[in-house]
Amino acid sequence: MARELIGPVCRLCRRERMKLFLKGSKCDTMRCPIERRPYPPGMHGRGRIRESEYLLQLREKQKARRIYGLLEKQFRTLYAKAVRQPGITGENLMRLLELRLDNVVYRAGFASSRNQARQFVRHGHVAVNGRRVTIPSYTLRKDDVVSIRDKGRKMIVIRHNVDTLDRAVPQWLDVDKPELRATVRDLPIREQIDVPVREQLIVELYSK
Repeated sequence: MARELIGPVCRLCRRERMKLFLKGSKCDTMRCPIERRPYPPGMHGRGRIRESEYLLQLREKQKARRIYGLLEKQFRTLYAKAVRQPGITGENLMRLLELRLDNVVYRAGFASSRNQARQFVRHGHVAVNGRRVTIPSYTLRKDDVVSIRDKGRKMIVIRHNVDTLDRAVPQWLDVDKPELRATVRDLPIREQIDVPVREQLIVELYSK
């Protein structure tokens, strides 16, 4: 499986100058590196950065890509799909990102991070409508039911996540924690997606 970065992912948060919550519970503590070094990594991290329209657009795209854990080719493919759908392209893009299987596993509180959720899916611990799905990018639809399979129910890490994570469940998702099941109640709208991304800048970047 291809990876964007082999090394400390906290460097990505520092590069975007905000928490992207890539390390689960560590991001909520003072051990998060951005609490101590809130500037980009590297020898020029504290230097003066020349702001430009392109830089703002690029940073928003990189931020969204890193929050959801996508490579550039995957992100561009998803954007092309959003363009073909009716409606506002930016909102379509955010909706498609939210409806990824790994993101729903994370939103439901079964995983501490999207990276961990992706691992659960890859290892076959997640089912959609009763059938095992091992593709993290699988796009869910309205009324789809995501559940943890029998082997995953016995995993201490999943039980620990369900018992300890205090994460708000989005309005478009119904979660039954005792049964380790989540149902896509409706397709998410932009107001229900609490991701600090200005998607219009991404559209402007790819429209050039």
